[in-house]
Amino acid sequence: MEYRVTHDSMGEVLVPQDKYWGAQTQRSLENFQIGTEKMPPLTVRAFGLLKLSCARANAKLKPQKMTEEKLSALTKAAKEVIDGELNAHFPLAVWQTGSGTQTNMNANEVIANRANALAGKELLHPNDDVNMSQSSNDTFPSAMHIGAVLAIKESLMPALSTLIQTLLRLEEENQGVIKSGRTHLMDATPIAFSQEISGWRSSLEKDAELMESALEKVYPIAIGATAVGTGLNAPKGFDREVANELARLTGYPFTAAENKFHALTSKSELIFAHGALKALAADLMKMANDIRFLASGPRLGLGEIFIPENEPGSSIMPGKVNPTQCEAVTMVAVQVIANDTAVGVAGSQGNFELNVFMPVFNYNFLNSVRLLADVITSFEKNCVRGIRANKEKMRANLHGSLMLATALCPVIGYENAAKVVKRAYQQGETLKDSCVKLGFLSVDEFDKVFHPEEMV
Repeated sequence: MEYRVTHDSMGEVLVPQDKYWGAQTQRSLENFQIGTEKMPPLTVRAFGLLKLSCARANAKLKPQKMTEEKLSALTKAAKEVIDGELNAHFPLAVWQTGSGTQTNMNANEVIANRANALAGKELLHPNDDVNMSQSSNDTFPSAMHIGAVLAIKESLMPALSTLIQTLLRLEEENQGVIKSGRTHLMDATPIAFSQEISGWRSSLEKDAELMESALEKVYPIAIGATAVGTGLNAPKGFDREVANELARLTGYPFTAAENKFHALTSKSELIFAHGALKALAADLMKMANDIRFLASGPRLGLGEIFIPENEPGSSIMPGKVNPTQCEAVTMVAVQVIANDTAVGVAGSQGNFELNVFMPVFNYNFLNSVRLLADVITSFEKNCVRGIRANKEKMRANLHGSLMLATALCPVIGYENAAKVVKRAYQQGETLKDSCVKLGFLSVDEFDKVFHPEEMV
């Protein structure tokens, strides 16, 4: 491998000739060889958007320093970062300085060096030009907010919307299909299968509303705070100009955080947003468990629904097929709930004027969004859209349920209905036989009041 000599304030460093990063990135790469987790590509994209927005703001407020020539070259390089064309030049580990300083410098160096290559001369300096009016302390938290918005709005919400639409279709297809309800894992009164599906669908709709509500608090960004929140070295109005440029670039209503001291040290808005992700994970866990229990069998379980058979389920039991998509959903839910602990603890580490657990916070937040979006897409495609009701099994289970005796309570009273249930269970009788033998109702009277399909 060929190297070039570059330098920073600490001296000269050898950097691979084919990479656009500089000395500070190289030092971090050598000093933090920890784990396999790299800074997420979405964070790189967020930095590209932020650096471009800052450059445009500087061009308005400091035109003598951010000249048209510099802005033009920087814009081209930043757009390549935004489009993911330079991802190979962002090699840093999550496990680095807690402020994310080295990732900020990685962005500054790559954009400056790429812009210089495009310009054919040394036009931009990583600190003086690309990082103009900024600090790592306000760029990294701003990039965290940008990445969170992009991930939820462009990845998770579309996947969730597709799943909700599929559930709406299943509701329509299963109108009038009556089955036994269950509480405490025990038989309960009847429910329409469409009503059961509507419960899943409504839960996911509420989760989408929670996420949208949480994002309202994420749109304000820390930019303009610079090192400790005072805005040192940033021109007046820089924060608003950057937020306005960012809103134009992305189409999302980013604004400048009102209190920069809060914006640097607190991560409460993102903790709150991850709480909405955890709520979604919990509802997906419930839905996936319901589906795999309802599909259990095929002969010795509930067997009330059919789900797609995607792959063999056993290396030893021929013909076995398992609810693998449901299991993937529940495993992702476990990971997201675990990530919420990491996010909460990391968010609590705001010491004086800065939170110094931002890379691990950011990594786990984006990890949750990516996993949820991916598993929802897979779950909808490979399981939910293929769900079919086993109407015969539903009908058999419904009419075999002793909890249908609830319909008798208004006629013979709770205690007598309980006697009917106990006798039917102990003697292996139907509710009708038990009720008639106990003398509470005649056959005709029983038939007149006992209509399970009307109990929903």
